[in-house]
Amino acid sequence: MNEEVARDSIRFAYRASRVTIRGLLKALAKARDMRKATVINEVGNAFVEHNYKIKVFNTINFKRSMHYNPFAYLHSEKDILKLVTTLIANTKGEGKGGDEFWEKAEKLLYSALIGYIYYVAPKEEQNFSTLLEFLNSMEVREDDETFKNAVDIMFDELAASDPNHFAVRQYAKYKLAAGKTAKSILVSCGARLAAFDITELREITAYDELELDKLGDEKTVLFLIMSDTDATFNFLISMVYTQLFNLLCEKADDVYGGRLPVHVRCLIDEACNIGQIPNLEKLMATIRSREISAALVLQAKSQLKAIYKANS
Repeated sequence: MNEEVARDSIRFAYRASRVTIRGLLKALAKARDMRKATVINEVGNAFVEHNYKIKVFNTINFKRSMHYNPFAYLHSEKDILKLVTTLIANTKGEGKGGDEFWEKAEKLLYSALIGYIYYVAPKEEQNFSTLLEFLNSMEVREDDETFKNAVDIMFDELAASDPNHFAVRQYAKYKLAAGKTAKSILVSCGARLAAFDITELREITAYDELELDKLGDEKTVLFLIMSDTDATFNFLISMVYTQLFNLLCEKADDVYGGRLPVHVRCLIDEACNIGQIPNLEKLMATIRSREISAALVLQAKSQLKAIYKANS
């Protein structure tokens, strides 16, 4: 936000949502996030009157939401790996609990497929719908190790032209799995992305309107709305936060010499119910110098320990 938030604007004796609304109206926050859809109705007009852009990502009612496509913020191999890490941390596959093999195998496959989509596919096809199409096309025949599905052939062609391509290297590691194991990996991947079987979710992530990378450039208020009774789509909120912090830190360093021109303050209600933001403890220690701050609103400190373990 552009004005300093007084410490006494947040009093935890009040309900978290009321506290955040008070902080919003008092300081006219630059970038903030709230869990409940009612908040935008209560404070939205105040921001409009002060010439703020309003952006909304609503995981309760997709018809009342702007589009968010995580693929729109991929700019390097590093970004691909970060997206995969966030996806794995906040969704569930079908691998055996506590067995890191399945998660590592899934990461290889996701990295390969997302890498192919980012570097090779047309812009309009760079989204989760295309990722699902790839997975659905990956037939595995346990009794025929020489069989090649459509995706295998695509990667063979890419390998012929660029054997050191990031996606090719990741896919080659995944292909080390035998037929039965590869099939199990695909089943786990399908379970993890089951939410995208919903047409509305595929449509809402088809392209991007949130422009997360511009929040530190101009006065904008971002509302992230999620259900307080169903955590099915919370992983999308975690993706938004992860990409938001990374994008703004990189922009502050690469474009603005270390500090954003407009301070970005995130007021995160129910911070432990949105899923896990990878490396949150490190982000909290480094974002302040870049004109970014975050207030985590919790019901109890034990919530942090449940999600972030020793890093809490």
